[in-house]
Amino acid sequence: MRAVVLAGAVLAALPVTALPVTALAAGNGATPAATQSIADTRLKALYEADWAWTKADEQQIRAGDRWVAGDRLPDVSPAAQQRRIAHWRETMTKLEAIPVAELSAEEKLNAAVLHEVLRANIASAPFNSWEMPFNSDSNFWSGLARVDDGADAATLTRAVARMRDIPRYFDQQIANMRAGLKRGFSVPRATLDGRADSIAPYAEAIPDKNPFYDAFRTLPAAMPATEQDRLRADARAAISTAVAPAYARLLAFIRDEYMPKARTTLAAEAMPDGKAFYAAQIREYTTLDLNAEQIHDIGLKEVARIEAEMRDTMVRSGFKGDFPAYLKFLKTDPQFIAKTPDELMGVSAYVAKRADGKLAEQIGTLPRFRFTIIPVPDAIAPFYTAGRGGLKACMMNTYDLPSRPLYNIPALTLHECAPGHSFQAALALEQPTDRPEFRRATYFSGYGEGWGLYTEWLGREMGIYRNPYEEFGQLSYEMWRAVRLVIDTGIHHYGWSRDKAIAYLAAHTALSQHEVATEVDRYISWPGQALAYKLGELTIRRLRARAEAELGAKFDKRRFHDAILSTGALPLPVLEQQIEAYIAREKAGA
Repeated sequence: MRAVVLAGAVLAALPVTALPVTALAAGNGATPAATQSIADTRLKALYEADWAWTKADEQQIRAGDRWVAGDRLPDVSPAAQQRRIAHWRETMTKLEAIPVAELSAEEKLNAAVLHEVLRANIASAPFNSWEMPFNSDSNFWSGLARVDDGADAATLTRAVARMRDIPRYFDQQIANMRAGLKRGFSVPRATLDGRADSIAPYAEAIPDKNPFYDAFRTLPAAMPATEQDRLRADARAAISTAVAPAYARLLAFIRDEYMPKARTTLAAEAMPDGKAFYAAQIREYTTLDLNAEQIHDIGLKEVARIEAEMRDTMVRSGFKGDFPAYLKFLKTDPQFIAKTPDELMGVSAYVAKRADGKLAEQIGTLPRFRFTIIPVPDAIAPFYTAGRGGLKACMMNTYDLPSRPLYNIPALTLHECAPGHSFQAALALEQPTDRPEFRRATYFSGYGEGWGLYTEWLGREMGIYRNPYEEFGQLSYEMWRAVRLVIDTGIHHYGWSRDKAIAYLAAHTALSQHEVATEVDRYISWPGQALAYKLGELTIRRLRARAEAELGAKFDKRRFHDAILSTGALPLPVLEQQIEAYIAREKAGA
């Protein structure tokens, strides 16, 4: 509990201002059953209709009990974007006409989630964000070749149809990006070096060498040979006539037109209507009513607190020297560098299995779904983040091993794998079947990334960190997220340069210089997203401290964690109300 006590001043100072929608998550006493049923029925019809519209808009189809990719890619033309905005506004009008007080408790949560999703979509509408459809972390061209292993003929046939649709899809994206360039709304030029390299492999004209063909190399043994031959022939034809030429055009556009014309400024606030855009980004990713100045101040306080713990850990490690020398030692000493990708993956896998042995002590409800750990794909690894959790796979980046010190891997694995994102995704998948589908598919960064960072701190209680170096890795990762509050607002509100941001991150963490540069580029090109982690974690730790203080001996961390996880993703103010209700139930012995 030492960290909670040390963080108390900042935890207490972090406001969770109520959204207008928080009344949706609060009980208002008993209501007549018939009236309540009518309100619930209206809401259910609304969110089911919205979900069906959303899946159709995303070109998803129903296959058995799940939604899968259809035979086309989404329409991203300006006309389609305007149709989406009109739909969101119409749905919001209908939602706000439903009497909140007459909803049942679970439907209040459904309404709260739908309201925040619609609010964020509507708030971003004036900025034409589709004109900047990629950043240093994510893009629209890298995931199109992905097909689940063992896919059947129908799935692969749809995959071929999507391949044939890529030229139309890319032409729309290029037109949108040209419109963004024209008005100064683009990814900053400073973050674009090397980005075109992730496009080049898909422009390969020889089908068997193109990554799109990978899904067709090994087909299910039970599939008739004639069907296999047909699918492979169709895939080769689609790659030759559609995929490779479309990627070649995109590659030329990014290299020859987009990069030379991309804006030379860094700040989101320097773009058209930039102050309002950045404020909307902050609200979308954090779900909190905080401005850039408030967040910057919270970040500075957290940086000072964590640095004191890092210096204490340095002393306990027996290092003789000052703090900058210790950071240099951690970044360069060979004992901390994996010799092969398998060594790094092995450390991560061992951490995940040790965490498995502790989960029942921490969380009451455990998921059945299992995940694997895989390396980040080579095509994106050079500029990708250190790891990424997912339902089926947790990815670890094995590119440039000297930039991936092993003492960071335990904290990274907890965050991305279990009990972090992969664990969280499995729980979401296995939510009660009466919970609407849109709830299981909705993700709020403040909630999800806040939980991920909280699990890194939870690793202390779980006994995951076995020496001062791994403890320092956890603190360095926590500092990394605290520094984000300072750097993101520093760049996008206070006008920091890229060099200043890099120097600040390098001076406060044990991250390698490669990771420092890729992370800063991510913050530059993705305004606001990096704020979600620390603000979400601070909210969860503050709520835990409150529960411990109010419940005393009645506090059970398994039940507390279940209360956090059982709801699925929520806006942070709504999560706070749920924890207040949990505390009341625990006090009453319910």
